[in-house]
Amino acid sequence: MARSKEFDRDEVLDSAIEIFREHGYEGSSTVMLVRAMGISKQSTYDTFGDKWKLYCSAVQRYVAGEVAQHLKVLREQPTALAGLEKLIERVILHANHACLGVSSICEFGKSRPELNQIHDAARPVIQQAIVERICQAQEAGEIAADLDPNEAAGFITANIAAIRIAARGEADFRSLTAIGQMTIRALKP
Repeated sequence: MARSKEFDRDEVLDSAIEIFREHGYEGSSTVMLVRAMGISKQSTYDTFGDKWKLYCSAVQRYVAGEVAQHLKVLREQPTALAGLEKLIERVILHANHACLGVSSICEFGKSRPELNQIHDAARPVIQQAIVERICQAQEAGEIAADLDPNEAAGFITANIAAIRIAARGEADFRSLTAIGQMTIRALKP
């Protein structure tokens, strides 16, 4: 009779996420991952499959969590502009910790269909939420009415990635804040 797993799948996956965030796929050894997850190599393979499948599971969990947090911050603010500002502020506050979503794109580009599927599912969700807040901010006169909401949302998400990449390159908090402030300023009438 097979033994039941004596660990929480999400907890060990969160530990793998931390390793992949810091070292990327190529830089994360199986030994590092198994040690961080606190389970045996065999349990890792039995639960997640090979290293690539573990990585995809980690990216999936990480991206889903980030999208949920982005949506929450965007929607819980009293005004649309405040939601957009808080979204960028959240990114800046957490930028000292590598983003697995951006890192996976930097490491693999569009070369891996499994990752493309994860990113392609998440992208329109956050894009649409940002577009909605931009439209609301335009109606309130907080954002320039002549901006195309989809283009403006693309500009915001590109600057979010830029903040995260700049932080990875050891840009200081002041520099990251300046990028965020300039992003919002560019949208105003």
